[in-house]
Amino acid sequence: MTPDPLRARRGVYGISVAAELSGLDPQTLRLYERRGLLNPARTAGGTRRYSDNDLEIVQRIVELVGSGINIAGIARILELEANNAALKEDNDRLRSTLDSRPPPPPHTS
Repeated sequence: MTPDPLRARRGVYGISVAAELSGLDPQTLRLYERRGLLNPARTAGGTRRYSDNDLEIVQRIVELVGSGINIAGIARILELEANNAALKEDNDRLRSTLDSRPPPPPHTS
């Protein structure tokens, strides 16, 4: 079964469920949000809703904290990783476009 990228980005977990799934307390999740490491979706009433992608980011943050990296360093690492992923997607898309083009006609002199 192919993962649904829209579903992975859809905020479905409240903060208490996200905290339980991540093993962190809600205050830590709020701190990460205040520091710009997370950006969960919000309901019309302002309630946070975490997605599967948000929980993956939380796990990455936990790994980096465990390695002794501070919050500013983690923010920079996450930014660079996101940029790298975007560049990889662009590169893959461009390669696919090039691969699907017909070959050029032979050169004659």
